Amino acid sequence: MATETTLIEIGVLFAAAASAGVLANRLGQSVIPLYILFGMVLNEYVLGSAPVPEFLTPVVGETFPYLAETDFIYLGAELGIVFLLFFLGLEFNLERLLETRNRIGKAGSIDLALNFGVGLVLGWLFFGDLLAAFILAGIVYISSSAIITKSLIDLGWIANDEADAMLGTLVYEDLFIAIYLAVVSALVLGGGSVGDAIGQIGAAMAFIVGLLVLVYFGTEWFQRLLETDSFEFLVLRTLGVLVLVSGAALSLGVSEAVAAFFVGMAFSSTDHVHDLEQLLAPLRDTFAAVFFFWIGLLTDPSVFGGVAGMIVVAALFTTPAKLVSGYLGGRIYDLDERRSIRVGLGMVTRGEFSLIIASTVIAVASSGSGGAIGTGTVDTIYAFSVGYVLLMSILGTTLMQYSDRVEAALVPRLERAAGAEGRPGN
Repeated sequence: MATETTLIEIGVLFAAAASAGVLANRLGQSVIPLYILFGMVLNEYVLGSAPVPEFLTPVVGETFPYLAETDFIYLGAELGIVFLLFFLGLEFNLERLLETRNRIGKAGSIDLALNFGVGLVLGWLFFGDLLAAFILAGIVYISSSAIITKSLIDLGWIANDEADAMLGTLVYEDLFIAIYLAVVSALVLGGGSVGDAIGQIGAAMAFIVGLLVLVYFGTEWFQRLLETDSFEFLVLRTLGVLVLVSGAALSLGVSEAVAAFFVGMAFSSTDHVHDLEQLLAPLRDTFAAVFFFWIGLLTDPSVFGGVAGMIVVAALFTTPAKLVSGYLGGRIYDLDERRSIRVGLGMVTRGEFSLIIASTVIAVASSGSGGAIGTGTVDTIYAFSVGYVLLMSILGTTLMQYSDRVEAALVPRLERAAGAEGRPGN
């Protein structure tokens, strides 16, 4: 049985998340940065350090009661990751990926080369260490599938041509990050010999290949699994497969998020996608809130001072890189200048996958197995990740919200440049 104190702590968590949602609506911003901020305010580093008025000291002690990480919050955060990526997988069945593979491949490769490359250079300049640079490159490369998809829906762009280019590039990123996370888990969490790392990477890749085979050949089985007249049984059967496969992946050193993405792709070929989206969306949103709140709960805001310069420099270099790669990706999809600019603006946002990488770094620090990378570097990368996501999620959603102003400034210049190139003699 849960204790009274535990229930109060969970109640505080959900009340804080609800308050973050109210504030986000009033500000017209994504709620994700506010989930993180509210988590930071209620953690031991902020609320736990606040002095209590003298007349209250006999009641609550010398500091205000703060919200600590519990097993429920940690598990809820894991489920949030799983649900977020499961829903992304539902949007992309294997046939759709194969039909648009050439465009996805070209746009995604430009996005990878430019943004991961910028991240590697920045990581080397910041740390002078190849492994640290590799981790930071993943953090600054990957755009936020969750925030971008939500923004597309909120702004009414989801039915526009630019949505295909953005979602296609996101799929490329997520497929790449599946391999990336397997390698990071082996190199960082393993922290052992090259042979151990290769063994972990091999096991991870074998699991991913198995999931792809399941997606390709398992449509009929998944269809039969979901054949029921009861919404209750539909949800339970889906969760049984989703959580079990994600847990198995995590035990083999594969990201649970990647496994959930492939499970979503498997279910996307059935006739029950609409029902799954309607029934599981509340669970996704609830546990996603717990995930972002959990990140804030573990974050000491005082560490941002030491990485503020890194965050600003990274933003100054990675924002233009995403704008350029997004614009070029839009042109690959035969979009005009205005819609191609929108693709670039939309891809600026960073979010859940950058934080998933950050949570991997947290696991290194807590397990003590990160022999391949120093504790000080681990702490710095983690602090950078949270601060960078906070900044880029706000910046990205703002750019999308006010895209008309950016388009009005840039489209005439691009059209003039294109016209000049097309004139004889140029």
